[in-house]
Amino acid sequence: MPPRPKALLAMRAEHLAMLFPPPLLRRLSALADLDVTLVAERFDDPRLAGVLPGVEVLITGWGCPPLDGAVLAAAPALRAVLHTAGSVKGMVTPACWERGMLVSSAADANAVPVAEYTVGAILLAGKGVFALRERYRSERSFVLAAIQPSVGNFGRRVGVVGASRIGRRVLALLAPYDFDVCLYDPYTRVEGVRQVGLEELLSTSDIVTLHAPGTEETHHLLDRDRLALMPDGAVLVNTARGSLVDTEALAGELASGRLSAILDVTDPEPLPPGSPLFDLPNAFLTPHVAGSHGNELARMGASVLDELDRLIAGTPLAHRVTHDDLERAA
Repeated sequence: MPPRPKALLAMRAEHLAMLFPPPLLRRLSALADLDVTLVAERFDDPRLAGVLPGVEVLITGWGCPPLDGAVLAAAPALRAVLHTAGSVKGMVTPACWERGMLVSSAADANAVPVAEYTVGAILLAGKGVFALRERYRSERSFVLAAIQPSVGNFGRRVGVVGASRIGRRVLALLAPYDFDVCLYDPYTRVEGVRQVGLEELLSTSDIVTLHAPGTEETHHLLDRDRLALMPDGAVLVNTARGSLVDTEALAGELASGRLSAILDVTDPEPLPPGSPLFDLPNAFLTPHVAGSHGNELARMGASVLDELDRLIAGTPLAHRVTHDDLERAA
């Protein structure tokens, strides 16, 4: 790779300024030969006719069209794709692997806010904050210094489903607290963490947090029978994929008052306006905001610039994605 490879931005133009605020944009311009005012939202854009043949590095983001055979034929010099978001599944095609393309993702950077959101949700759930807020709002009063016997995070059992990059980061962030943590993952061992079967995790955890990918294998991983294993009063946190949970079965459990849930993702997404989850006091819904938003996007931009540094220096990429990785990726 030359000292300043020819590069092209391919993403939704509206995201560029958040991914690369001025200091990062200056660094990008120093590292690569590119026009920072040219952002490809489609590869048949007439402005790209004289650009694509010389492009060696694509810096991609949300909204980048698929890199199919026709695109690669128009970009014969392209050798690396550095993605400023998480999953590359909707963008990278078999033609990329056939060319031997280097692919990198900012999924590790995007894992940071998801893990932070998750740990915040776990801590608040353990304190019973969501139910107590509903009660306070309804009664408009409370008894000062009255002990809430059912809340507290000392020794509370948290079950983590999936040792993904987010799951592992959640485990690390939970370590300083006085939780009893267990993990279910059939493929990955995590040193120092007690690993159990899924049924044992569900039946013994006060709080269950999901961090598995959305695949055919994990579709409705928490179905009606498995949700029924969770103890009365348990809380489900989902910041992974809505498809991991049978929404209808979960709605039934929540309607009964037996369980509570904190859901940043659902299936379908968004929920239909008539979904009962909107009105249940024990369902806390957020609109898929656990991942990078606002100023957090700059973390992903910085991660990609670090990868571009490595690419130019000829050192291994820190966040390389391979074909095999996609089999069990989100």
